[in-house]
Amino acid sequence: MAQNYPSRPIQLITGFSAGGGTDTLARQYAAKLQDILKTPVIVINKPGAYEIIGSQTLLAARPDGYTLFLGTTGSLIQGPLVRSMPYDPLKDFTLVARIGEVGAILAVKNDLPVSSLSDLINYAKENPGKLNYGSAGVGAPNHLLTEYVSSLTGITMTHIPFKSDADVARELVAGTIDFAVSIPATLEPYVKAEKVKAIAVTTPERLKGLPDTPTLAEGNIPALKSLSVYAFYGIVGPAGMPEEVTQKLNDAFNRVAKMPDIVQRFDELSVKLTTSTPNGFRQYLEKEIAIWREVAKKLKL
Repeated sequence: MAQNYPSRPIQLITGFSAGGGTDTLARQYAAKLQDILKTPVIVINKPGAYEIIGSQTLLAARPDGYTLFLGTTGSLIQGPLVRSMPYDPLKDFTLVARIGEVGAILAVKNDLPVSSLSDLINYAKENPGKLNYGSAGVGAPNHLLTEYVSSLTGITMTHIPFKSDADVARELVAGTIDFAVSIPATLEPYVKAEKVKAIAVTTPERLKGLPDTPTLAEGNIPALKSLSVYAFYGIVGPAGMPEEVTQKLNDAFNRVAKMPDIVQRFDELSVKLTTSTPNGFRQYLEKEIAIWREVAKKLKL
């Protein structure tokens, strides 16, 4: 079977609706993979339940390389640490490739009287219990990162969970929440339209689209200087996939990540494409799971 792979269409599942950042990544890769693998690659959207619906579709599939899942930090690292998930990411999946990573924008509503992260921290300390923030749900990257930042800086904000990052951005624009963290593709347009205020970014360097917004590393809060990658994207299959199939897929995804037009497309979205070996992907997951397990314990999540 492995020698003839692929001989029919491949399904690439995402746990998000069409049109979002993860869906865009999946569709751009799928278009290039079709040329490399000489077979259709079909993106299947299975949104809901913190990517559990999408991952369950994968778990029910045969381990033949024809069903893949584009997982994220939420589904492959943080989610399993703070809620009951129907899988262990290190045991129940075949790890194919880590394909991308993205930083985040820290933003506040326009009428909040702060213009920097230091201002926000000082305001929160002077007004205990007054501020709230939104996230895409308990265990979502923006939930854990905000709680982590709060714990490191000694502030308290009330958590208001929503269904998606798009909902969070909409509520921040409306002013019903005070603070939010999300990827540039979600928040940057609102910052540029002056509907919300960006106070920091987690990327190693300033975003091209927001050159006046400082990085955490540039700030005067030592505990936050090492925070950089906000979320990552990785390709997994059902456990037990043949090694030859896994390697062929890994090679194909790595080839796409080096294509100039794809690199440029995602550079515009502030997504850094990455390459990896299957084992390198596993080592990355093991390291990040260990880090966020300690964060979850510290925050009693």
